[in-house]
Amino acid sequence: MKALALPFLLAASPAFAGSFVAPEGCATYLTVQSRGCYVANYYTCEADPAGHKWRADFDQEGPFFLSRIDDETQWIESIELNPVVTQTLDANPDDPASFSTLVETGRDDFIFELSKDTGEHSKVRGYDRLTGKTVTIDGVTLDETEFEYTETDAAGTILRRARGNEYISRDWRMFFSGASEWDDGNGGWLPMDGHPVKFFRPGDKGFESTQPIFDCDAVLSQLSKEGLTHDQL
Repeated sequence: MKALALPFLLAASPAFAGSFVAPEGCATYLTVQSRGCYVANYYTCEADPAGHKWRADFDQEGPFFLSRIDDETQWIESIELNPVVTQTLDANPDDPASFSTLVETGRDDFIFELSKDTGEHSKVRGYDRLTGKTVTIDGVTLDETEFEYTETDAAGTILRRARGNEYISRDWRMFFSGASEWDDGNGGWLPMDGHPVKFFRPGDKGFESTQPIFDCDAVLSQLSKEGLTHDQL
């Protein structure tokens, strides 16, 4: 899949700005313009297991992140693009993330481990909890969540941690960013707001766009881009 993914993402870079084109055998079903100057295109691929979904993130400079989740929103695979680094979910997590548990009980705790192709290894511990509030954004009804997680290395050193609110779509079975705080382990919390603003489906003007349109006068730090990824890493 990665061999197919990188060429199509490069084709959607600013030099070829315009429409997102999913890899062969895949189909885009949703485009989301969010605060924080980024746009995400969501797609599924025939060769993947049922329920798996991909997301390609773009900022003003072009594509910067690619991720895949399963139907329980486990973070199966993520690919940073500048430079290219792939991170995958380790087998047999202690407490796998479960979208079903969250919607059925109102809370889901998780403990799992991740490995990068650079040799780095980390452990993630945290939770998602429904707050009981719902919001409607651009005609889409979403449930608000509260979340917190900490990612540590093999020695237990904090690599990053985050807390705040996100949103879930029960129909699409996935998360969207909200207002949160992020810390890279240096002890300073930085605010982030990645709220979705507009949803585009097939046939809508703006569907498969690769150009973000909200908050793009602000200068984003690399931490901000990483912070946007908690909803699906």
